[in-house]
Amino acid sequence: MIRRLGLVFVGTALIAACSGPAPAPLPATPSGSPASAAAACPESGIRITAGAVDAAMGLRALGILLTNCGTRDYTANGYPAVRVLDADRKPLEVTVGNGSTPISAPDSFDVQPAPVTLRPGDQVMARVLWRNTMTDSTAPAMEGRYLEIAPAAGEPAQLVEPHGGIDLGNTSRLAVNPWAVRS
Repeated sequence: MIRRLGLVFVGTALIAACSGPAPAPLPATPSGSPASAAAACPESGIRITAGAVDAAMGLRALGILLTNCGTRDYTANGYPAVRVLDADRKPLEVTVGNGSTPISAPDSFDVQPAPVTLRPGDQVMARVLWRNTMTDSTAPAMEGRYLEIAPAAGEPAQLVEPHGGIDLGNTSRLAVNPWAVRS
């Protein structure tokens, strides 16, 4: 009887854990976690942080936040420049596409890039998407640990360590959405 009762309690706990609310793709403010911590505002006046990886239904999504922590206006325009690094911080051979289409069906994040002027303290968001897909059983899975993210190509990049890593399978591709104000 006690054994059956224990199984009922374990089963109930598992159901409760699995049926909770879905995690938010991006915190409203920097969380201070290792994945998004930034001790001070970088010299550029722009800080990039990452939320938690949402791995629902095989599609991975990572919200990234660009904050104007400087004293002057900053204009974000286009797509963030993203590079995946391994645990030793060495670049991995990954193809980065713009918009959701290289990874998923287009969705509400697929807006046309447009300049967004950020006053000090303002924020814009973008999203990194990928799938952990294995297409070749003889090829090893690719595991990224860090992302190097620049507000745009040619601008200084910042290193973030997403909680959960970047598990790309062996497709070696991900996608980014443009910087945009999210409500």
